[in-house]
Parts: sequence; structure tokens; C-alpha cells
Amino acid sequence: MATSNNAFYPPVSFSFLVSIQGIKSNAEAAFQEASGIDMEMGAEEVVSGGENQFKYQLPTKAKFNNLVLKRGLIPKESALATWAAETLSGGLSTPITTKTIMVGLMDSNREILVSWSFFNAYPVKWNISDFKSMENSYVVETIEFAYNYFKKNS
Repeated sequence: MATSNNAFYPPVSFSFLVSIQGIKSNAEAAFQEASGIDMEMGAEEVVSGGENQFKYQLPTKAKFNNLVLKRGLIPKESALATWAAETLSGGLSTPITTKTIMVGLMDSNREILVSWSFFNAYPVKWNISDFKSMENSYVVETIEFAYNYFKKNS
């Protein structure tokens, strides 16, 4: 069902934008995949004395999975790769620099339909895809981020 502003329902997942606080280059935000935008409420089982038919399920705090971003490897100097390398190789002797990451889903006019902001994010894993001489594929860089919480922007 299309609306009058040409926004389609449901939106397509291949048109999205990533922006990282303090990193301005368009090449730095050209990701092929963004995943991990989810949260779940935990539940704690409590047994009531004398009641053997069921257990109470009480809610606990929300759990956020890590944000995972994938892109083609940028072989030249990359501010994002430098931030990831400094964070991951710095150990705990240097303070971790956190940033806000925004992921926005775009419509056909490249306008943001909906976006999510991930607060106090920092890299926790960096990976380069395998090199395989028998496959015709490009090198993919994967960066995984932990963060305090995320919210859907209005």
C-alpha cells in the first residue's frame, strides 16, 4: 500500500544509511549490511512455595545485542578502522572513546523513513573476510559494536 509521499509499505531493507559521530567521510559510512537492531526483555523464573503447577515469570532488564556493520574493505587510511584498532589494541590502560551511531532506513527518494541511534557505542570485534583464490568475491570488513542502549528516533 503506497502513501501519497511515495513511501512504500513495507519498506525495502537494502536502502539504508549509517552515520557515526565525528566520522564524516561518505566512504566510511558505505555499509552493505547492518544487523543486531534488537532488544529483548529477560524473564526470571520464581517458584512459589507449595505451588507445583507453574513457575512465575518475572521481567528483568532489557538486553541489547551488539550492532554489526559490514562493508567492503577500505585499503587506505580509514577513521573508522583506526578507531576500532585503537579501541581493540589499547587494552584497558587507555580510556575507550565512545560514539553515537545512527542507522536510518531510506525510502525511494533517499529520505529517512525511520532511524535508530545507538548511544555510547564502541568497537568490540573487527574481522576481515577470508581470502579465497577460487572465489570471485571482494574483501569484507566486519565491525561489531557494544553500546549502552538504542532508541528509535521520531
